[in-house]
Amino acid sequence: MLAACAPTLTRFEHTLASNDSATAALGEWCAARRIAAPAQIMAETDRDANEDATPAIRAALGVGADEPLVFRHVRLRCGTEMLSDAKNWYVPARLTPAMNTALETTRTPFGTVVRPLGFHRERLESRRGRAQGCPAGTVLSHRALLRVRDGRAISLVIECYTQANLAQEVF
Repeated sequence: MLAACAPTLTRFEHTLASNDSATAALGEWCAARRIAAPAQIMAETDRDANEDATPAIRAALGVGADEPLVFRHVRLRCGTEMLSDAKNWYVPARLTPAMNTALETTRTPFGTVVRPLGFHRERLESRRGRAQGCPAGTVLSHRALLRVRDGRAISLVIECYTQANLAQEVF
């Protein structure tokens, strides 16, 4: 499957690499591929999901064992298509109260909520196919840190991009 879609996957990787926000990249991709109209990305949050941060995740975020972290598991959709299954550990103390409330109560993706912080993305790993922790059918896996202007990490994400991103454009 991946070999037949290699040119599309390469374009998708380029779109992701050209954006600090995966949400913005998915919105751009959804619009260009005409996956849905409007090309709006929504987060479907699994409110029952909970995954403790490992010591490696805490170290990457620059927080001690006692500092609170929030885990958020979402499926990012454009229309009816699920484009990404993502796990996100973030430092709520590094966000505004309004941002924390939005993440807890809305379907707004993390990247959209924290956009005012002017974050940049530090890709830690990119792999074609399924990385550990990603569901079957993953065509591309990313692990990244989101950092604010002063260099502090606000989030560590594991993103599992689905085959829906490789669907043929509709004209």
